[in-house]
Amino acid sequence: MAANLAVKYSNPGPRYTSYPTIPSWSTDGVTQEQWKEAMVKGFNDSNESTGISLYIHIPFCENYCYFCGCNAHRTQDHSFEAPYLDALLKEWQMYLDVFPGTLNVKEMHIGGGTPTFFSPENLIKLVDGLYKHVNTMDDYIFSFETNPRSTSREHLEALYSVGFRRMSFGIQDFDPIVQQEINRPQSFELVREKVELAREIGFTSLNFDLVYGLPKQTLATITDTIQKVMELKPDRLAFYAYGHNPHMYEGQRKFKESDLPVGDVKQELYDKGRAMLESIGYHEIGMDHFAIEGDALYEAAKNGTLHRNFMGYTENTTQMMLALGASSISDTWYAFAQNERHDDAYIKAVNEGRFPLLRGHLLTDEDLVLRRHILNLMCKQETSWEDPKLYCDELDIARYRLEDMESDGMVVLLEHGVRVTDVGIPFLRNICMAFDARLWRSDSLSKAYNVSRDIQKTYIEKARQAKAQQVE
Repeated sequence: MAANLAVKYSNPGPRYTSYPTIPSWSTDGVTQEQWKEAMVKGFNDSNESTGISLYIHIPFCENYCYFCGCNAHRTQDHSFEAPYLDALLKEWQMYLDVFPGTLNVKEMHIGGGTPTFFSPENLIKLVDGLYKHVNTMDDYIFSFETNPRSTSREHLEALYSVGFRRMSFGIQDFDPIVQQEINRPQSFELVREKVELAREIGFTSLNFDLVYGLPKQTLATITDTIQKVMELKPDRLAFYAYGHNPHMYEGQRKFKESDLPVGDVKQELYDKGRAMLESIGYHEIGMDHFAIEGDALYEAAKNGTLHRNFMGYTENTTQMMLALGASSISDTWYAFAQNERHDDAYIKAVNEGRFPLLRGHLLTDEDLVLRRHILNLMCKQETSWEDPKLYCDELDIARYRLEDMESDGMVVLLEHGVRVTDVGIPFLRNICMAFDARLWRSDSLSKAYNVSRDIQKTYIEKARQAKAQQVE
């Protein structure tokens, strides 16, 4: 049945690390003054209660991984480090100047690109600069992404010395043929060496990023990769689908379409990997994530405190996330803002004393309601709008968009809510699309995600008739 559903619901969908999703934002969506006001509002709401999350984007990579859709500047010229580091610290000071009090930092993550493109000395300088004039909360979590090929003992020791205890390895796949296709050669022996080194230094939580649907992947290669993962047994891992967008990413144009597993073949890769992981004690967390019992992500999922933001799933339920660096995205809960994508434009804006905003969005009252329901579905696999504060008219239409999924056993529709079944968990993004009002109302988005505007009219009419009957 899962294979049949994979074909039926194979249309692309957002990952819902935000709502509204980025394609709904605009270049004039948030002005400099509106952004400052939204930051202060977010600070006042959450700084004392939950603290804030901080993300730093280091875009540089020495090599070009063809599958990658991240914002990256590919270069081996390390002279880019110093001016970019200076800009990060200037941007941080701009934020500090806006807030009416001292920031309480709950969580910090350095991503990329390749964060360890920076020298160990510059990583320490960066973190020390961020520490100034802020409080780190008692139960803070600091993490970073790493490429096993470019990460040295000195990098790990430097980050450990300034409070980092969690790290994420970019693995993708261990098969040499797949690695050749995606231009990311790294042996299992190299990864094992770096994993053992991290644990020797004292890192207490390791994550692996794995991708299924890559060119030349088969059930045999996935099986071999997961067996190697099981040998190293990270505390958690992300096992997510490759998104093929050659119109957006030059490297992906190098792949032959015939080499890409799609539809039910692609779903079989995931099902095989998930079954193997579950056989040794990993638990599926939300969408595409797994953790062992005792890991904080597993505990958060079990306790109903799991959260999702632009860094993915986290056990920290911080409402506000500040993001520094080129292309990074900040979230005050009431507004989103994305920085300039290219590091030269980012540095120029910061040096001119402007927040380097490329685009953004101020959330409407409806956005805030729908955002909460999508977040609930992604993190708790259920949501309810019995509370009038969590209701808007769009929810009546969303119920009709979910009827077919209910027939397929993916959801259970309640009088004032919806619950996702075990069958529906692999299709969380499809389920959340039913609540994405902006997607259904947009010609360009509905076309991009292959949803019918004609059937949308049917859903609206059904909701209108049902409401009219209630009034009668």
